[in-house]
Amino acid sequence: MRFLSILFFCFFVINTNAAKVVYLQKYLDADTLSYIDAVPAIRKAIKDCVRFHANELLLPEGTLNLKPDYAFEKYEYISNNDPSMKRIAFCLENLKDFTIRGNNTKLLFSGFMSAFSLSNCSDIKIEGISIDYVHPFVSEGKIVDAGTGWYELKFPDSCRVDLLDGSLCIRDEYGITYPFSSLLEFDTERREVAYHAHDYWIYGRTYPAVKTQDGNYRLYRKDFGEARIGNTMVLGATARLNPAFTLWECENINLMNVDIYHCGGMGVIAQSSRNIELNWVNVMPPSDSGRIISASADATHFVNCKGYIRLLNCIFRNQKDDATNIHGWYMAIERVLSPEKLLLRWHNSGQFGIRFIKKGMMLEFVDNTNLETYARLQVKSVTYLNAEYAEVTFNQKVPEQVSVNHVVAEDDEYPDVLIKGCYIGNNRARGLLIGSRNRVIIEDCTFHTPGAAILFEGDGNYWYEQSGVRNVIIRNNLFDNCMYGSFTWGNACIAVGSGIPQKKNSRYHRNIVVENNTFETFDSRIVNLYCVDGFIFRNNKIVMSDKYKTYGDSDKRYVTEYCDNVRFE
Repeated sequence: MRFLSILFFCFFVINTNAAKVVYLQKYLDADTLSYIDAVPAIRKAIKDCVRFHANELLLPEGTLNLKPDYAFEKYEYISNNDPSMKRIAFCLENLKDFTIRGNNTKLLFSGFMSAFSLSNCSDIKIEGISIDYVHPFVSEGKIVDAGTGWYELKFPDSCRVDLLDGSLCIRDEYGITYPFSSLLEFDTERREVAYHAHDYWIYGRTYPAVKTQDGNYRLYRKDFGEARIGNTMVLGATARLNPAFTLWECENINLMNVDIYHCGGMGVIAQSSRNIELNWVNVMPPSDSGRIISASADATHFVNCKGYIRLLNCIFRNQKDDATNIHGWYMAIERVLSPEKLLLRWHNSGQFGIRFIKKGMMLEFVDNTNLETYARLQVKSVTYLNAEYAEVTFNQKVPEQVSVNHVVAEDDEYPDVLIKGCYIGNNRARGLLIGSRNRVIIEDCTFHTPGAAILFEGDGNYWYEQSGVRNVIIRNNLFDNCMYGSFTWGNACIAVGSGIPQKKNSRYHRNIVVENNTFETFDSRIVNLYCVDGFIFRNNKIVMSDKYKTYGDSDKRYVTEYCDNVRFE
């Protein structure tokens, strides 16, 4: 039997002096149904790669259709996404020194399905592929009429729309429902968020709707404002269930020449991972689709990562949230159990199930009212009670000033960040949310974001995201008419908006240099700083633009509050 399995493997593999290469095409040819659904062939190929220690899986040129029916399944807690049982096409666990190489390969998914999930993998390279979905997780309708408290939308023929209990219901060709929880107007011609558009969200209810005689749908809500006829209304997905790439405790991951045309969550989400490089990774809608939205959430997101994060020559366009967010986790103190032991709790449901605290780790203790660190202790042991609570014992006694709702975060190592040669724009919300305490360089990029292009955040009361930069250089970038979207997405092109409710002497962010950039802007708000120590703005060029209606008080071009050592040159 072992002899037969070796013969079988040799038929599907070319074994060279350099590497063992598995050809997926052979598995597809062996299964006549694989062109309807390539997932079974992919599962068999990956299994053989593991069994025989192959170095590379080579994908064929053309389109591979992937359906969830026979996909790998596991429950995943993914930071800032929604936990659920996931169906996954490429599920890689404990793999090392492995490449998945496409040949202009398009992965076309149906239904609620994730493309890649990597867990405890190292030295992995994925290249030469694109990712798209037959039915997007977001829906788009043309605004054909509008009035006080209502919008009338015309949906494309490919979108299966009807009414269910007096509300809009959208399904795919299999009858699967795609719920939505937000509305946002996009300028159809410019393919970007409409000028100063309003973000409408549903909280525990739906929008009443009726079908008109000509087959359109009217949605009703009292606070609907003006809308431009001909613009596109985007109906945002209710949940972030299916990212394109999920990385958990991985190391040395390289994504290269990858196009993420769509996914049901974030394009790339990495948590507790080390050394990640994205080179020529594009999150954008396909040019021939007519669609406006690419990923249904952030293009990229990095949490508690270490080593380096490199975003090189990437395009992050038209995603439904930020281009990237780099930060750590804050877990709240629920109770003092003993002099050395605490009960901790996740307060943000987007962090449920994340088990990042480990024996030997150094944790910082932070006052949630001002984000000031007042102690550092080493973890002796940790017991996770469930997805929400954990008991942590320390090698030292906990400080006397520890209080309920104070927060703790890992304070061992932070990633070195390089973002270079990227285009970031036409999306919802902001560009880069930067929270690493190691060196950060942002250079040679173009920003055209509807909110703040670069935002320094962090808070211990709502999102529970650890931040506090220490060494940032922003240079040689073009800021192309940012701040054209919602007023809630930032109060300046470069902004610091830390969640510090008590305005004390906290200096959460430090040492930021902005130099040799060009700001082409219709909006006078260039810089807004809050609780910063060390900020230099020098040798930058500001050119006023007439691309949009002029906005903002010129006296508020540079705003500082509770800051030290700030220089504008």
